[in-house]
Amino acid sequence: MRNRARRTWQGEPLGADEYVISADEKTSVQARCRCHSTLAPGRARAMRVNHTYGRGGALADLAAYDVHAAQVSGRCEKTTGIEPFMNLVSQVMSKEPYASAKRVFWVVDNGSSHRGRKAADRLSAAFPNAILVHTPVHASWLNQVEIFFSVVQRKVVSPNDFTDLAQVRDRLRAFEDRYNATAQPFQWRFTTSDLDDLLARLDRRTSADRQEESSVALAA
Repeated sequence: MRNRARRTWQGEPLGADEYVISADEKTSVQARCRCHSTLAPGRARAMRVNHTYGRGGALADLAAYDVHAAQVSGRCEKTTGIEPFMNLVSQVMSKEPYASAKRVFWVVDNGSSHRGRKAADRLSAAFPNAILVHTPVHASWLNQVEIFFSVVQRKVVSPNDFTDLAQVRDRLRAFEDRYNATAQPFQWRFTTSDLDDLLARLDRRTSADRQEESSVALAA
C-alpha cells in the first residue's frame, strides 16, 4: 500500500496519468421490510425499529474507490464472483481518465473474485494498463474501500428497512452521487513502516507463545 501523500509505487513516484483504485464487494445487502414502520428518533426517544420483517432478497454492492480523487464508481449485482467483479472493472476502465491512463492500480483483497496470479493476468489481458495489487492475506482492512463501505453501512443500510431490492439499489446509487459531490480523500496514516512494526510485534508474540508452550510441554 502507498499512502495518499506519497503516491509512490516500488519507490517511484506516480505520474499525473496514473491512478489508484481500491475495490471490493459488500455482500448480502438485504431488503428487509419491517412489519411496522420505523419511527424516527424524537425528543428523549431513540429510533424504534420493529424486530419482525419480511425478506425481500439480497444483492451485492461493488465499489471502486479512487483513493486520490475520493470518487466512487459502484454497481449492484445479484452475487459476487469473477464476472461481477470484471463488470465493475469494465465500468471504470471504459471511461476517462482511466481508459487512457498510463497505469491504473487496482488494490484488492484475496477474495475469490480476484485472488492470485490468474486474477492479475485476467485483469491485464482485458485492460493492459491495469495492474492488480493484493493486500496481505487476512489484511483486507488495509484497503481504503472498506472505510467507504463502513460509511455506507452507517448512513445507507442501517437500519435495514426496505420494501424491495429496487429500493436498496436506488438508495445506494443516490448516496454514491451525493458522496462524490462532497467527499475528500481519506487521511491515510497507516504506512508500510507501521505495517512492518505491527508484523514484527505479532511475530515476537507468536515466538514467545511457542516458547511458553514448549516449556509447559517439557515440564509435563
